Amino acid sequence: MAGFTNRGKYFILDAFYRAATEVTNFYIALIVSTIAPTADTNTFADVTEIAAGNGYAAGGTSLTPGATDFDVLTEDDTNDRALVQLKDIVWTASSGNIPASGNGARYAILTDDDATQANRRIINYWDLVSDRTVSDGQSLTLQDCEARLNES
Repeated sequence: MAGFTNRGKYFILDAFYRAATEVTNFYIALIVSTIAPTADTNTFADVTEIAAGNGYAAGGTSLTPGATDFDVLTEDDTNDRALVQLKDIVWTASSGNIPASGNGARYAILTDDDATQANRRIINYWDLVSDRTVSDGQSLTLQDCEARLNES
């Protein structure tokens, strides 16, 4: 399952229609299955990130707004939606497993760039279907993660 959080929807509308301050960077982070993100999830403090180390940095991987990191933008008149797709994100385990300890990654989240990680707004989330642990020397790739806006 993937989707926008209500906080993410609000953030987008606020930035576009009210010209609120836009983010300089986004972050994509991996979290464990303890608390599944939903439409009602607001901030990074509401979820539990995987243990950092061995090729995964706390807070996740930085993404810059623009066509490089958000590499597909599509208007779909047949299905009455638009979507943006993230570039492929790759974490390679080095000198040990990812996560460095504890439970594997079950979800990926897209956040804003608040300087205090716990306060970062969660905009989107994606279910990785099962807990993922990456062995030393192996990679975890998030491929074609989409954020869709649908007419309802």
